Amino acid sequence: MSAHTLLNIDGHLVRVQAGTSVAAALRVAGGMGVARTSVSGLQRAPFCGMGVCQECRVLIDGRRRLACQTVCTEGMRVETSE
Repeated sequence: MSAHTLLNIDGHLVRVQAGTSVAAALRVAGGMGVARTSVSGLQRAPFCGMGVCQECRVLIDGRRRLACQTVCTEGMRVETSE
């Protein structure tokens, strides 16, 4: 049996396999994997997967972080809207 991690994404509890990135958890939680909304109102999702594009910026436990570079931890709170 594989280990799982439970985290909160925008008020919804999401269970993912241990070791999952926050970017992947966003995809599991909402289907589209939207991380933020641009200043022009467009939905943005992780693009490069290695932290260069900065499109996956989210608030994690109150701090701005890159979802593609952050591994989910038990009880983590992720917010996609600022």
